[in-house]
Amino acid sequence: MTSVDSPAPEAVRAGETSARWRAVLLAAVAACAACGIVYELALLTLSASLNGGGIVATSLIVAGYIAALGAGALLVKPLLRHAAISFIAVEALLGIIGGLSAAALYVVFAFVDGSTWVLAISTALIGGLVGAEVPLLMTLLQSGRTAAKNPATDAGRTLANLNAADYLGALIGGLVWPFLLLPQLGMIRGAAATGIINLVAAAVVAMFLLRRVVSTRQLVTALTALAAALALLVTLLVRSHDVETTSRQRLYADPIIAYRHTAYQEIVVTRRNDDTRLYLDGGLQFSTRDEYRYTESVVYPALGQGAHSVLVLGGGDGLAARELLRQPGIDKIVQVELDAAVIDIARTTLHDANAGALDNSRVAVVIDDAMSWLRAPHPELRPPEGFDAVIVDLPDPDTPVLGRLYSTEFYTLVAHALSPSGLMLVQAGSPFSTLTAFWRTVSTIRSAGYAVTPYHVHVPTFGDWGFALARRGADPPTPTMPANTPPLRFLNQRVLQAATVFSDDVGPRRLDPSTLDNPRIVDDMRHGYD
Repeated sequence: MTSVDSPAPEAVRAGETSARWRAVLLAAVAACAACGIVYELALLTLSASLNGGGIVATSLIVAGYIAALGAGALLVKPLLRHAAISFIAVEALLGIIGGLSAAALYVVFAFVDGSTWVLAISTALIGGLVGAEVPLLMTLLQSGRTAAKNPATDAGRTLANLNAADYLGALIGGLVWPFLLLPQLGMIRGAAATGIINLVAAAVVAMFLLRRVVSTRQLVTALTALAAALALLVTLLVRSHDVETTSRQRLYADPIIAYRHTAYQEIVVTRRNDDTRLYLDGGLQFSTRDEYRYTESVVYPALGQGAHSVLVLGGGDGLAARELLRQPGIDKIVQVELDAAVIDIARTTLHDANAGALDNSRVAVVIDDAMSWLRAPHPELRPPEGFDAVIVDLPDPDTPVLGRLYSTEFYTLVAHALSPSGLMLVQAGSPFSTLTAFWRTVSTIRSAGYAVTPYHVHVPTFGDWGFALARRGADPPTPTMPANTPPLRFLNQRVLQAATVFSDDVGPRRLDPSTLDNPRIVDDMRHGYD
């Protein structure tokens, strides 16, 4: 006998079914939110890889994406009367556009160099479609067919559930992209895999939740569209290597012999005849035709007349270590490189170029961020009195991440690693093509308590290239070739002395330093290449 206060079995079953529907729908919300944040992160990653990804570009993508979210929420209002089928349509479009975005951007950049406008359109479309999701899902959750008819379940509780699922999905997507999708699949396959997840989530909603909401014809049409989109993305996932290889090769004049895409950068090595070249995010790092000019200039002036221990920050290609090992008296080299893949390529593909320097017993290779490593004591690697020389051979500061390694604070940390009479040598970019950035580096080093002597040499593949030799105190160091220097191809005392002379058009200037709070040098680099 049923009590009058107890719900009927049919009502209980209906409530349980409704609860299951809401759970599945909220799971789909979380999956779609994860996909949405992955698409945005993919756009930011592509911006960094293809266009340099400065703070301006990053800000425009983030702001444009957020603005598109609002626009999508407004534009979907007329479709709320058909929320079920509209949701499927939105997810299908989002899966296709988001899944294809990386491949489209890569191909356009490689073949027509118009990736900026494709990036803007992709940002607007993806943001608009993601923005349309929430109103549609809110409508579905409040619908009598997908939500229990419980007076206690008001709009506020529904919105809370929706937001909780949405934000949880965003967290998952934010973790999956840098730690799983990007390092394991790369940008093109990672975006395609995300699109597939997006389509599968939409199919789950269509099959298990909406079969009683839409007509059979509409359901079949929706599932057919999702299946076609899924087939397209699966094909891209399978053939992405061909697309990527063909597009990437268009960007380089010489055949690519090695490629890695890591969480930090894209690494490419090309070779034609006896000319091997290393590129990081599309920027040339060296050519074996003339790298000896750069390498000799960044190593030997730092050694003074009796260096025994040397710290190399950056320089993961092993070329600086190769020259250091040639100099008599050097018995300890600590090589700090952020990206383990660079070290791996240096030990394999670039082994002949660096003469296997990184496998030498006198070289200790450390995989770490240069600033982080300097902040820690590392007594097992640092000499008690500090290093006799520190060579700062880092990429140009054209992003905020690299800009902090050209800051007053960074050079202050380097000072703690130097012996009292030690020398620091910094590659400082081109005093011709990035004039302000070069002298900004010199001024920043001075602001950290160093006396600085700048000099520059001609490297054919780079042009006019500059360096800064510094030591603590008030007296600028005189660039001098160390005693017992082995025979070199380019640098000698006469060349080094002449290198300290600057013509009037690139002559010295005093500038405000670049700091962590105000990384002026990043903006200098952007204007320097204009």
